Amino acid sequence: MPRRLPPAFPPPRLIADSLALAELCERLGKEPFIAVDTEFMRERTYWPELCLVQLGGAEEIAVVDALAPGLDLAPLGRLLANPGVTKVFHAARQDVEIFLHRFGSVPSPLFDTQIAAMVAGFGDQASYEALARALAGASIDKAHRFSDWSVRPLSSAQIAYAAADVTYLRVIYEVLLDRLEEEGRLDWVADEMAALADPASYAHDPETAWEKLRPRSSNRRYLAVLRAVAAWREREAQRINIPRQRLIKDETLLEIAASMPSTAAELARARGITEGFAKGKSGAGLLAAIAEARALPEEALPHPPAPRQGPPPSPALIALLKVLLAAKAEQHEVAPRLLASAEELERLATEAAPDIPALRGWRRHIFGEAALALKQGRLALGVDGRKVRLIEA
Repeated sequence: MPRRLPPAFPPPRLIADSLALAELCERLGKEPFIAVDTEFMRERTYWPELCLVQLGGAEEIAVVDALAPGLDLAPLGRLLANPGVTKVFHAARQDVEIFLHRFGSVPSPLFDTQIAAMVAGFGDQASYEALARALAGASIDKAHRFSDWSVRPLSSAQIAYAAADVTYLRVIYEVLLDRLEEEGRLDWVADEMAALADPASYAHDPETAWEKLRPRSSNRRYLAVLRAVAAWREREAQRINIPRQRLIKDETLLEIAASMPSTAAELARARGITEGFAKGKSGAGLLAAIAEARALPEEALPHPPAPRQGPPPSPALIALLKVLLAAKAEQHEVAPRLLASAEELERLATEAAPDIPALRGWRRHIFGEAALALKQGRLALGVDGRKVRLIEA
């Protein structure tokens, strides 16, 4: 793939006042695409704290200080929603989540160069640094990767580091787009981009938070209390904006669900729960959630996750499917994870015709048909020199 040199930009501008931001967004709103990145902090909060927004246009790079006093970010929200401007990100999920929380909508239309790189043969989760080196001949200095972006003033080195994340992103986007168009693969990324742009992908449903704790019990009353305390923790962490683990750790939550305390004194006996917490407003809310779950009628209690039906998948068959997946990914120069996940391979091994993405659309053509043929004995795998060869049986 040929390299394309980035344009020669003037030094990046630091935007810290509302008028300058409005003028910048008006200019960028006339371009067909812009490069976007963010710097944020999340160690101390539930919601990501937006610190910087980097914007790359055709002739300018700007670093927006999102923490500048009095800065009105509304023009940025309108720019991100402008349907005539494609917003180009790399590994966009966390950036998109930030903008969804801040502005109430997902940037649209959007394009993720990491997903595009998976389709273009750069493997799973290709880094920005690797793509900048391969496609723009650029070396990214990561010295400020672990900066505390909430501290002011910003150094000139920090501003330059942040700006670099969109400077080469424009080149990466143009080269990948050309290649995908030439090979007719733009449709291949459509499903992934659609999922990325779906607000439901970023939903934090408190009522399902307990499922992530993977409880090892079939006691439905215990599961009801665990569901209630996990939902309470999620809502409380959101309300006071602190990480859920800093509020109450997972192991403490599991212990509380098992002991089902009914008083502040009993709650304070749980590991990691202080007497002040137990007797305070948060402790009272947690005890109320426990009491409500203990009072639920039998028919309202959750059921444990259903066990897998039928015999377990054959490890040998799954291994063969993995080899086939790797061979097909190598043949078509696409990341294996984009063709099928580990869960899909298990379902392919145990179900006759599972309803999975690997058996739909372009994925079926590239991999799914061959996987079914292998499972049905119509296809064998061999070795031809240093490559896996498919043999029709």
